Formats: sequence, structure tokens, C-alpha cells
Amino acid sequence: MKHHDHRHDHHDDATLEEMRQALTREFWDERYGSSTRVWSGNPNRRLVEQTADLTPGHALDVGCGEGADAIWLAEQGWEVTALDVSRVALDRTAEHAIERGVDGRVRVGEYDVLSGHPPRHPRRTKGFDLVAAHFLHVPREDFDGVYQQIASVVAPGGRLLVVAHHPHDLDSGARRPHGPGLLFPPEQVLATLGVEGGSSDAWEIEVAEVQEREQPTEEGSMQVQDTVVRLRRRL
Repeated sequence: MKHHDHRHDHHDDATLEEMRQALTREFWDERYGSSTRVWSGNPNRRLVEQTADLTPGHALDVGCGEGADAIWLAEQGWEVTALDVSRVALDRTAEHAIERGVDGRVRVGEYDVLSGHPPRHPRRTKGFDLVAAHFLHVPREDFDGVYQQIASVVAPGGRLLVVAHHPHDLDSGARRPHGPGLLFPPEQVLATLGVEGGSSDAWEIEVAEVQEREQPTEEGSMQVQDTVVRLRRRL
């Protein structure tokens, strides 16, 4: 699952049930099964930027899609657990890891973000040094639970990295409406994790910004805005 652009079949008047359906294994298996490659195969720009100063350790990629981010992290020396709801996506991630020679550093596993349970690693009882969730857009009704579950597996001293499409992109026309409340600003992540006001007993804010970038489209290059949040769990 990688929600880089939801232009395919969502609408602003989508119901909660329809938005949740778009997070299921059936939906994404069909999506990935319709093409030999859905995404570019390149790592997310924000991931590259935000991990440049981090020492490699154990990373979790939630919603790994076809594995570009997980494989790039492995190539930088991280031990990566790549999770997705789609078995087709996970099979591709595993295949691409073999092709790039990092299959020894990438393990895949199925995970449904709406399951109500946090992601787990049987050998990582203390959590992960990096937990990344890129373009994981869920209904507002599910947002707090999903992101609290994801954040719960960050190890003491580890980082949570959340990257998403900012709601500004709807106003600018950079993205078509694809369901109410799916895009979110940095403040929503902070509020969900109790970091309003700049800090908390649990988290230190390292980045909480709206960052611009150029994105190629069928109509030409367009400026878009990303929500970028990087938090460090206090020891």
C-alpha cells in the first residue's frame, strides 16, 4: 500500500465504508495485480532526507507497497521489516529485495492498519529504531487509533517518521478529492500523540513542517505540499 496519489477511483463524497474498503487486501491486491509495477521504484524523497542523519538500526516500513523505501533503507544498512495489507505487494517487495541483493536485510509481513492491533516483530520486543509511514491516509474516524498503534512500536530513542499529502493540495487543485478528511497537516499527528504545545513526556519534535516539492503530472510539473513529521521517543 502506498497512497502517493489517490486519483484512481475516490471522490470527496465517498462514504466511510468506501474509504475503509480502499484499505483492504482485496482492493490493493487487485490494484497491484492490474500492473507489473504501480510505483516508480525510487525511494520517497522525504525518507532519504529525513534519515540522512540517522544511524542505521532496525526499521519498520508500514504500508511498504512494492518495497522501494524498504529496499533503499536496507541498502543504507538498516534491518527492515516491510509490512503491507497486500500479498501481491509483499511478493514484489521480496522479489525486488532479491534482485537488489538485500533480501537478507528485508523481511516482509502482512499487516492491516485497521485491525486494531499494533504491528509486531517477534524478535523486536523493545520496538524499532525507525518507524516510517508514508502516504498512509486513513479515514479521520480511524486516524487516532491507526497512528497511535504505529507509534507504539517505536523504541526508546527511536524515531517516528510520518509523511503525507497536505490538505492544501486539494485547495490548489494538485489532487482531486478522494474522500473527506483523508489528507492531514502536521498538527493532526502531534495532537493524536499528545505532543501539542511543542513537546511531551513521551516525544521530542525534530521536524513538524509543511514542505513543498515539484511533482510531475500528465499536465506538467506541479508544486505540491507534504506533511512531514519526525518525532524522537524519549528514553
